[in-house]
Formats: sequence, C-alpha cells, structure tokens
Amino acid sequence: MSVRQVRISLLRRDWFWALLLIAFVSIAYAQVFRAHYIWDDESHLTRNPCVIGPLGLKEIWTTAQAVYYPLVLTTFWTLHKFIGLNPFPYHLLNVLLHAASAVLLWRILELLKIRGAWLGAALWALHPVMVQSVAWITELKNTQSCVFYLLSILFFLKWKDQGGAVSRPPQRQTGGRSFLFALSLLFFLLATLSKPSVVMLPFVLALCIWWMRGKARWRDVLTLTPFVLISALASAWTIWEQKFHARAIGPDWAQTFPERLIIAGKAIWFYLGKLVWPHPLIFIYPRWQVDSSKVVAYLPLLAALAGLALLWFIRAKWGRAVFFASAYYVISLFPVLGFFSVFFFRYSFVSDHFQYLASMGPLALAGAGIAILFGRVCGTPTDFVPHLHAVLPSGSTIRIPRWRLVLSGGLCGILLVSLGFLTWRQTAEYHNLFSLYTATLQKNPSCWMAHYNLGIVLSEQGETNQAIDHYRRAVGLRPDYAEAHYNLGRLLVEQGQLDDAIAHYERATATDPADAEAQNNLGVTLFGIGRADDAIAHYRKALEIRPDYAEASCNLANALIAKGDFDGAIARYRACLAAIPDHEEARYNLASALLRKGRADEAIIQYQKVLQMHPESADAHANLGSAWLAKGHVPDAIEEYTRALQISPENLAALSNLAWLLATSADPSLRNGSEAVRLAERADSASSRSETHPTILRILAAAYAEAGQFAAAKETARNGLQAANMQGNTALADALQSDLALYDLGLPFHK
Repeated sequence: MSVRQVRISLLRRDWFWALLLIAFVSIAYAQVFRAHYIWDDESHLTRNPCVIGPLGLKEIWTTAQAVYYPLVLTTFWTLHKFIGLNPFPYHLLNVLLHAASAVLLWRILELLKIRGAWLGAALWALHPVMVQSVAWITELKNTQSCVFYLLSILFFLKWKDQGGAVSRPPQRQTGGRSFLFALSLLFFLLATLSKPSVVMLPFVLALCIWWMRGKARWRDVLTLTPFVLISALASAWTIWEQKFHARAIGPDWAQTFPERLIIAGKAIWFYLGKLVWPHPLIFIYPRWQVDSSKVVAYLPLLAALAGLALLWFIRAKWGRAVFFASAYYVISLFPVLGFFSVFFFRYSFVSDHFQYLASMGPLALAGAGIAILFGRVCGTPTDFVPHLHAVLPSGSTIRIPRWRLVLSGGLCGILLVSLGFLTWRQTAEYHNLFSLYTATLQKNPSCWMAHYNLGIVLSEQGETNQAIDHYRRAVGLRPDYAEAHYNLGRLLVEQGQLDDAIAHYERATATDPADAEAQNNLGVTLFGIGRADDAIAHYRKALEIRPDYAEASCNLANALIAKGDFDGAIARYRACLAAIPDHEEARYNLASALLRKGRADEAIIQYQKVLQMHPESADAHANLGSAWLAKGHVPDAIEEYTRALQISPENLAALSNLAWLLATSADPSLRNGSEAVRLAERADSASSRSETHPTILRILAAAYAEAGQFAAAKETARNGLQAANMQGNTALADALQSDLALYDLGLPFHK
C-alpha cells in the first residue's frame, strides 16, 4: 500500500469515526429535539429585548444588556431573525455544537498522543453529566464557548507541532505558523465572548506544553501573554458583572475565606463523584451547610492538594498522565469552586453544567485507562484505535485476532451504549418546566426554588390550589423569600383570602422594601377591604421606588377619589397617562374625576379621547352625555345617551338620564312623555335593589306626570319618598315632596 493510499485510508477512517461520534450524540439526545424552553431561557431568549426587540445587536455589544455573553446573544438574535422562537432549531444547534466539541476533543487528544483518544471523547460526549449543558437552551453558553475553546487549543497545538517554538523569534516564523497562532488567539477571544468560564485556557495551554515537552520554560510565558491578558480582562469583567449586574451580593454570597476553602474541596470531589457514578443527577443540588469551625471540613481540599503534589513527584508514566488529567480538571473547575461569587450559588454551590469543560480531563484519562487495559487483556494496540487493524506508515499492518477485536469493541460498545441510555433517560427531565421541577423535587424535596418555579408553572396552567401549596412550601423552606410571598399573596387574592394575602404581601415588602410591585399589590388588597389610608401609603411607597409606575399612579388616584381628593386623583391620573397615553381606564377615570369637579370642558375632551380608543364604550357615551348636560347642551346630551343605549340597551345611567331629560326638559320640543315612561320603567326594573332606586323612582314619577298619568306619578313619588327617607337622603326627600305638590295640582315637573 502506497503512502498516498495509507493517507486516504486514514482520512476515511477519521471521517467514519467522526460521523459515528456525531450519530451517537444525536441518538442519545433525540428526546431533546421535542423539548421546550425552561427556567432562564425566558430572560436570555424568549423575553430578552435584545433578541426579540425592541433592542438589538447594538445594545448586545455596547451595553450591559448582554450581561457577559454577547456572542451567545448574537447567536440567539440571528436565529430568531430566521426561525423565530420555535425551540427545535435552538436545541438542534446545542446538540450539534456538543457533537462538534466531541470531535474536536478527539483530535486534540490524538495530537497530545493520549491513548484511547476516540474513546475518551466518546465517554465525554455521552456522559449524562453533560445533559444539563446540552438540553438547556440557555447553556448554549457552554456548548458554543466549548467549540471555540477546543478550536483554540487545537490550533495552538498545531502551531507548536509545526515548529512554533518559543525559542524561535516571531519575525522568523513563517506566515502559516503565525496564522495558526492568530487563529488560536481569535478562537480564545470568541470563547470568552460566549462564556468567560474559559478564562483558565492559558493555564491549560501551559499544561499542554508541559505534557508535550516534559517541562515548561519561561519563554513559554511570552507565548501565552496575549492569552493571559484576554483571560484577565474577561475575569475582571465577569466578577464585576456577577457583583453589580447579576447582584450576587448579600447573605447568600457572604461566605468567609475558610468557608470558601471548604466549599472548593467538597466541590472537587463532588464533581469527580458524579463522573464516576452519575446518580442522582439533579437540576438543583442541595445547598451545603458549611461549618468552618470543624477541622474535618478541610480534609477534602487537603486531600485534593496532597494528591496533586504526590502525583507531581511520581515519575512513572502513569503518574504523569494522572497528574495531567487531574491538574487540568482542577484548573478548569477553579472559576466555579466558590472562591468567586456566582449568582447560581444562591441555590446550590454545585451544578452539572459547571464541570462541562473540566470533565474532559478525567474522562479522557478513563478512555486511556480502558484502552491500555483492553490492550493488555485482549492484545490490541495500546493506542486503542477503532478499526479492524492498525495501519502503519510503511503500509504494513499488524493483524489482530478477530475475537479479540470483537471482545474489546463489544465491551466498549456496552459501556458507550450504557452511558448513552443514561443520557437519553436524563434528557426526559428537561422536556419542559413541569417535568424539570417535578424531577428536581423528587430528588431534592427541600429545593425552595423548584417549589417556587413549579408554583408559577401550575398557576399558569390554572392549577391555583396546587400552586398555592408549592408557594407555601417555598416560603416554609425559605421564610425570607420575597418573590414567593408576593406570588402567594397574588393567588390568595384571586381566591378571596384577602387577610392571608395581606400577611404575605407585608412579608414580601418587609423582606424587599424596594419591590414596587409588591407595594402596589399590597395597596390594592388593602383598598379592597376598605383600608384606603393604608393603601394610599403603600401606593406612595411604590411611586417613591418607581416614579413612572403607571399602575400605582392609577391605583393611588382611585384611592384618592374614595377619600374625596379629586384634585390629587386628577394629578395621578395625568401622571399615569404621561407614561401610558393609551391607558383607557385611566383616561376614563380622569374624565369622570374632572366631571365630578365641575370641569366639564376638560371632561368632554377626555371622554372623546376614550371613545376614539373604544367607540363601543356605552359608559363613556353616557358620561359624555352628562358632561354635555352639565354644559347645558341638552341635544348633544340626548344624542350621547341614545348612542349609549344603542350599544347597551340596559345601561342604567343612559336610561335614567335620558328619561329625565325627555320628561323634564325646559324645551317642549325635546320632551316626550311616553318615551320617557318606557325608558324610566326599564331603569326602574334594572335598579330595583340598588341605592339609586329612590332617584330612579323620582324620574319615573316625572315621566308619568309628563305622560299625564298623575295617579301613577303620585304613587311612584310616594314610594320614592319612603325609600329616600329610609336612606336618610333628605335632599332627595325634599325634592320629591315638591314634586308631589305639583302632581296633586295635575302639573308635571319641568326645569
């Protein structure tokens, strides 16, 4: 076989095994393609103004709107422009990026001459710990940054392999070599713009140099200097973002340095344990209670450091390999070991997606160990290559007994299929929010965040009682959980349990006094039980927090009207409309307040604007008629009352006011006794049990009188008088007495 034929054979082999790796990943993650959005997919994608509008690429790259994932949000923005919010393409992209990373990892392990390279990459690709990163759309941060991270390593190693020694001055390097180095640096920059957790890459490259040479020289530092600068900038930016943008400050992140040492030690062994035995895998693991006063709590970290030191001094070949994998593992985990505050630590100090990159080291080591073991037991080459015989550069071959190949391949196949099945099963938990939080609570019943979020899901599905139960569990586990108290209060209001709702709203505002919505909703609930003064106080607090809070302005205006402060109400309605000009209810209430203050001209303008927005509003037509009437424009008033009744034939205000005008107008041409009786009788029927009934009886009596039915007029007026006296309405009683005097004389009442 010629050298060219050998190369073609190797190329075909590589393509075959790369495609096989991609196929394995696609099958293992098949359920993900039908999955929905979960948890913070909403804030990163489905409701992110930078992705779906009104903001865009400019804000992603020039403001803090992108947090520290501008390249990931750019990917989301681009996909959204073409395919909208259908989750399938986003899941597909995540799976493909994960598969691409597996192929890149295989090539890198081969460049590093690590045995069992393909197997190590396959173990990583199919391990169920990776499910959280691949099945969760937001974790495109992990899969996208990983591809760029591995490309950076790949081109750096190729640069080294082609003579990119640090002893060679940069100006003497060929253009091709310099290009490889530039590509490595570029991909590292793209990785940090996708997720800054890749900032440990310079240390990983230094470790690779040590692995390839057996030592690292000071001149290597010069090579890594631009990588270190990018890493330092990304690290500083991330720390700032976590503290001041993500708000990772407060009691949940107030660990002392000794406590952080304990967390780091436990995290190292926790993650390693999940790689060895991936059960149970939980979306939110229980948050550890850390006691720095116990000496034994420091043992995990001391054991990890002692193990690394021991491996460093072991000169055997296996010791060097284990040190390389272990050092890579710890270095890659360093940003999430607890030394720096991360917002997710509010829920747990560990998460599967935190070890997405770090897990490559131990699993590559496992692949190498299996390859060596099979080589000794089955007699296969120790570099474990997945083909029927090893092809040598000379074109000769090493023949291997078929039964040994079948045995080694079968055992590896069983291992990979087992991992693939575990991954396939684990992906089911990420199908939707309900399955995710249900599975989380089955394994971690004390997860207050899962109770809270499951409450949200159930509430949206109309399962109010179950939602209330989960909110109660959330606040039981975390009494200072302001958001849960708020949502629990909101549902209790819907259930009519106002006193209980007020208690939870008060707890929410006590825990987080700066929550304007909680202050507003507490005000609404207090107003609902007649505590207007207390409601006004909370509305004012909400507006102190958010002066442009339109809903709070509107609610404050309603409360001020109840207290008789029409001027204050008018000012608040105007403030609400300044923020939301098309707020129909606020404009209608403003018009009504103006009318009650006697400012008919202004009221007419506002009612007309309401009718421009909602021409079919019978109440607006009726009240506009009253405004015209206050101005003395009786024909215009009659016209508006008539329109109101055309829209809503039983509108009480239009029925009674129009009947009154038709019965009592000073203009004879406008009076119509029979029509007035018809309208007034309908009004009487509609108002028989209302507080306005005595007034309606007066109108009906006037209509009877105008129609010449004085006996009916007198009887109706007497009934109205009795009802007015029972209500203590002396003014109305006096008016009815005067009307009766006219009816006794056989005269109708006219203005």
